Amino acid sequence: MSKRIQQHASLWLSLGAVLLIGIWPMLTGNALDRETAFTVLRAVALASSLNILLGYTGYVSFGHVVFYGLGGYVGFYLISERGWSLWLAILAGGLAAGLLAYLLGLAILRLRGAYFALATIGVNEAVRAFINNFEPFGGPTGMTLNFKIYKLYGGPANALQLSFYIILGLTLLVILVSYWVRTSKFGLGLLAIREDEDAAEVMGVVAPNAKTWAYVLSAVIPGMVGALVFFKNGTIEPGLAFPLNTSIVMIVMIMLGGQGTVLGPILGAAGYETMRDFLLVSPLFKNLQLAISGVLLLIIVLFIPRGLVGWLRQRYPKVRRLLI
Repeated sequence: MSKRIQQHASLWLSLGAVLLIGIWPMLTGNALDRETAFTVLRAVALASSLNILLGYTGYVSFGHVVFYGLGGYVGFYLISERGWSLWLAILAGGLAAGLLAYLLGLAILRLRGAYFALATIGVNEAVRAFINNFEPFGGPTGMTLNFKIYKLYGGPANALQLSFYIILGLTLLVILVSYWVRTSKFGLGLLAIREDEDAAEVMGVVAPNAKTWAYVLSAVIPGMVGALVFFKNGTIEPGLAFPLNTSIVMIVMIMLGGQGTVLGPILGAAGYETMRDFLLVSPLFKNLQLAISGVLLLIIVLFIPRGLVGWLRQRYPKVRRLLI
């Protein structure tokens, strides 16, 4: 099997995994299954988007949820207050997140290691504080969608169904983008930055530009997902839009599945969400999710630092090129 065919096999495997998650509730026809699949697809989309930055450049962002929250607020405001369609609002949410990432990238991507990670936390808290005092966005109480808006989409039930199909499409899109980055010349430059940024610059990689555009690509999908999720929920407030723990969970998902791979965040997100569903209905563990996430991350770093995909690549050399 040629290298090109093997790379494509990895793409089809990743897309197939996402489609299986999407097809499952269609086959069962169960609304609860659909909501569970929506949650998993949302997690896959967010983890895969962050992986473009964390996995390919090695830059750890603890505040990546800022793009999810900003996109959610922009999209929600345009739908609720300006009468925009859901489709345009989703695009606007993604563009707003991408613009913020571009402006931030010019500044904070000059930092490295722990300094960059701390800066991203500060950005998230600063944006949340701004939104909390921004009256057009409802201030600390947030905004609520007029129930009549759902009539434009065939009623609440049809709006939920439409939201599911859109999140499936967005998840497939981010997998395609992640695969393109991973196998392109641009992606090779990012991987070189991850291994040794100074050496990458000596070899001709324009590191500031490459990192900035990776940051932008990693931000657009969360912005679009945020606009969709809060339209579906019908309400938005700062606490729901900018939870720091969501960024931590995204990192855990990536590390669990395998950072710097296309398939890893899919496996990590699906596995983590399955575990989380179990914990939520467990009387003993339902209030210990973040503690368990921290312990899980520690175990991964100590025993399987390359994640599940990395372990499979090491354990079964014959499938190494299939799991990129």
